[in-house]
Amino acid sequence: MTGILRGLRVVEFAAIGPVPWTGMLLADLGASVVRIERPNSAAERDTLGAVRRGRLQVELDLKSPEGREAAGRLIAQADVLLEGLRPGVMERLGLGPDAALALNPKLVYGRMTGWGQDGPMAQQAGHDINYIALSGALHAIGGKDKPVPPLNVIGDFGGGAAFLVIGLLAALWQVRAGGRGHVVDAAMVDGSATLMAMIYSRLLMGQWTDQRASNPLDGGVPWYDTYRTADGKFVAVGALEPQFYAELLERLGLAGSVPDRADPQNWPAIRQRFEEVFAGRSRDEWARHFEGSDACVSPVLSLVEAPHDAHLAARGTFVAWGGGHVPASAPRFDGERPAVAVESRKMSLDDVLAQWAQAR
Repeated sequence: MTGILRGLRVVEFAAIGPVPWTGMLLADLGASVVRIERPNSAAERDTLGAVRRGRLQVELDLKSPEGREAAGRLIAQADVLLEGLRPGVMERLGLGPDAALALNPKLVYGRMTGWGQDGPMAQQAGHDINYIALSGALHAIGGKDKPVPPLNVIGDFGGGAAFLVIGLLAALWQVRAGGRGHVVDAAMVDGSATLMAMIYSRLLMGQWTDQRASNPLDGGVPWYDTYRTADGKFVAVGALEPQFYAELLERLGLAGSVPDRADPQNWPAIRQRFEEVFAGRSRDEWARHFEGSDACVSPVLSLVEAPHDAHLAARGTFVAWGGGHVPASAPRFDGERPAVAVESRKMSLDDVLAQWAQAR
């Protein structure tokens, strides 16, 4: 393995959502990630696609004493453990934090759940939409009529996996400094709330209203919104600062012909003029028109289109995979983007342990 995390040994217990994404990111950064999967779990693996990249796969039946003993052998040699089961499940398997840290006192034990390891709802089922509903994030996203779920990027990946990675690396820093191992409790409901820190802060300062589509960053103002173009596609406008807004008006041919934006009473009229003008050309025509400008206007690209954008292609933001494209790894280090890990491959437990021993 190569990469900035080369030499880091990770045991990932098969799960869905943020745990595989965490394993993918660590593998892309060079860690040796061993994913423990249930025997005959092909259907589960097929749902993850490229998110499973870079793993060494070991099939173990954790309901059997032999499977649990084998998992313990991996844990004893690992730096990090990842699991995303309901609270108490790993303990019932005999692989919870107490047992794992007894095997390996320097282990960083990463736990990923929706509601957290404790609290009244800890054992309750849920999905991304439920966790961000409770944290306030969902309330703030969408039109005036109702909230709109923002895919599963805020709960699963932003509020869940990203904070799990932060916790893991912080704990590893302590271990490296001579400290003991740690248990990292990453809950999507907690992380999604933390992601909303700026919005909650602005609410307290009187700079945000607790109503969707009424604020500068939620589509409440005409100069931070999306507009339909002549071909039924959309452009995104983000001209918040005065100088960017002035350039937007100049490029749209509206300089001096729209009312003052400082008065909220004028916003409907401004929005109407923007809608009328943007509807006069196609999305790509507008993209060419605003190319190189600071008016903060961008084409809204589809999932199929985005990998072929000139800027993203130049940066290598996407990579070819399976006849299409998937996002590459981020961030960059010393100007170099981490190489996307290769496809996963099955290995025996003994081969994995031998490879880890050799890497040391």
